[in-house]
Amino acid sequence: MTTTTTTETNTTDGYAPEQPPRLDWAALAPDVFKAMVRLDAAARKGLDPRLLELVKIRASQINQCAICLDMHSKDALAAGESVERIIQLSAWRESPHFYTERELAALELTEAVTVLTDGFVPDEVYERTAKHFEEAELAQLIAAITVINAWNRFGVTCRRTPGHYQPGQHA
Repeated sequence: MTTTTTTETNTTDGYAPEQPPRLDWAALAPDVFKAMVRLDAAARKGLDPRLLELVKIRASQINQCAICLDMHSKDALAAGESVERIIQLSAWRESPHFYTERELAALELTEAVTVLTDGFVPDEVYERTAKHFEEAELAQLIAAITVINAWNRFGVTCRRTPGHYQPGQHA
């Protein structure tokens, strides 16, 4: 029997071959990558790490960014998040009892900011979130949601490959 790691392609085990990245944008646009890393670090300041990872996972689910789902699920687990809450994220409206009111407000805002094609961020979503966050923290949350959406677009467009990230690797 042939064994394989996630970096090898093995057709005898039934898994599809790993797709190679389209473009190593970080190496080709290093100033942009470094600016994104700084922006990400600035956006996370003052936010609870577990809440931040839930927001990043939810936006990444919506945007179907496999590399970000891999990274932020692993970072959430490393931060003490439960597998159950991560699994339930894609259906949080059906299982709100897994989350606090504050987390639910953040998830609702995440969806509204991520899916702008549905229209503007509704006043009621913004107001509901504002009840759970101080203004400065709300500004950080909006920044974090915006930054993960930017990362998702780089990941999806350049087809970054999931499965190789180690928790805290980019911390």
